[in-house]
Amino acid sequence: MNKPIYVTQPLLPPLEEFQSYLEKIWESKWITNNGQFHQQFENELAEYLGVKYISLFANGTLALMTALQTLRITGEVITTPYTFVASTNALLWNGLKPVFVDVELRSGNMDPKKIEAAITQNTAAIMPVHVYGNPCDVDLIQEIADTYGLKVIYDAAHAFNVKINKNSILNYGDLSVLSFHATKVFNTIEGGAIVCHDEKTKIRIDYLKNFGYSGETTIIAPGINAKMNELQAAYGIVQLKHIDESINRRRIIAERYHQKLNGMQNVTLLKIKSNIVYNYPYFPIFIEQQANGRTRDEVYMFLADKNIYARRYFYPLVTKFPMYRGIDSAKSSNLQVAEILADRVISLPIYQDFSEAEQDYVIETLIEGLA
Repeated sequence: MNKPIYVTQPLLPPLEEFQSYLEKIWESKWITNNGQFHQQFENELAEYLGVKYISLFANGTLALMTALQTLRITGEVITTPYTFVASTNALLWNGLKPVFVDVELRSGNMDPKKIEAAITQNTAAIMPVHVYGNPCDVDLIQEIADTYGLKVIYDAAHAFNVKINKNSILNYGDLSVLSFHATKVFNTIEGGAIVCHDEKTKIRIDYLKNFGYSGETTIIAPGINAKMNELQAAYGIVQLKHIDESINRRRIIAERYHQKLNGMQNVTLLKIKSNIVYNYPYFPIFIEQQANGRTRDEVYMFLADKNIYARRYFYPLVTKFPMYRGIDSAKSSNLQVAEILADRVISLPIYQDFSEAEQDYVIETLIEGLA
């Protein structure tokens, strides 16, 4: 194909629908600071996701940083190396020490069986990631947290509207953090949110994201400026009207990939359990290092040479970056499964406007690249 195929394209709302909201914003001249669309979006989003309380943010990284502040986390936080670097960078920005544990081969999620051995007297919290939107073992993680008196903050950046046993995955843990970045299933261009379970926590989150203001002249917390503005909120309101259609389109594409690629020698696909309502944010495949003589990176470059720009989500591991290498738990011997996944993964293109012809081209080129 002459046209490049990228790993994703953003879902964009119909321009004419968004235009009517822009006109109202221009008329009101209220563009930030908890305006009418911010409030409307927050309410509609909480109802759509099936959660009690949600606080909107300018982006997901600020939401992660604020979540840690909300629960007054200090000391060590047990987390995963198999994630985007924003997850662990939020820990460093809060002066916290990440403690890395290995992941499960089948899912890429934090391995609950490795958590207890990583707990010390300085451990304050566990921060798992629902990798590719595939839920962690939330029940076992919560059992461990309750036993040791730890908080649980889920990085749910990939898990928009994912459900387990018909219940939102965002209702697990003490807090869950969403990202609405342009690359996500649901986007507000940039954006994010924290989901919590009680009004008191919601109030604290809202103080923290707005400089700590509780009144015109009163500051009660060391807050930052992390608010979502009115344009993002209006964009989000329009997006909500179209997200179900978009996720269904992604489902069709993912099922077609499965039909074409399942059972291919030296290629493993991500399997989602039957009790999960999934959102199809990525389509990762895992390639054996010597797949018919070609390594994962050779296959990746073969695709790029054919104008297919897949991504290696997540490679390299977070623990390979300079700021994390010196941490004892970051040693490769401690993270053998994560190393395997990072060295094998390729995320294939998937987005709502991805045509069958484009998908066929990707599949045919991948098969050629593995030959």
